[in-house]
Parts: sequence; C-alpha cells; structure tokens
Amino acid sequence: MCRNIHTLHNFEPAATGDEVHAAALQYVRKIAGTTKPSKANQAAFDRAVAEIAHATHHLLEDLVAVTPPKNREEEAAKARARAEKSGRYAPRVA
Repeated sequence: MCRNIHTLHNFEPAATGDEVHAAALQYVRKIAGTTKPSKANQAAFDRAVAEIAHATHHLLEDLVAVTPPKNREEEAAKARARAEKSGRYAPRVA
C-alpha cells in the first residue's frame, strides 16, 4: 500500500472530498507506476481517479464505526511522535 494513503474512516471531522480525491490519486499513481501519465493515457488515468474517489466516498458513507471517532490533531501528533522516535521525522523550518 502507498505510504501516502492514510486511513480516512472514523475521524472527526469526516474526510473531505479533497482527502478522498488525494487518496484515489495516490492509488492510481501507484497502480499505473507513474505520477504523470502521457497524453495518450491522461483520460484513462483521470477516469480511474474519479471512479475510485466515487467508490471510496460511498464506502466511507456506508462503513459503521463501533468506536468513537478519532481526533485528527491527536492522531497526527501520535504519528509525529512515532516518526521522531524512529528517526524519520525532521521538523519543518520556517
């Protein structure tokens, strides 16, 4: 699975359309093996992103959560802490 695709289910606030589209785009890029398709493949690439985003949106609507929604900021802080501990995190310099 792509490292850039994050869990979108059971968060408060819910995943945005932009987040769903970004996940679909990352998935199609991984499957296609390219970040920028040729002109000949652009329509197929764009159609795949749209269809996957559409299906993902429906999936997220239909999933039932048995646990309380996660807080985005808390989960991001946990991820940063894990990355710092493993040495993979470098704070942004302004």
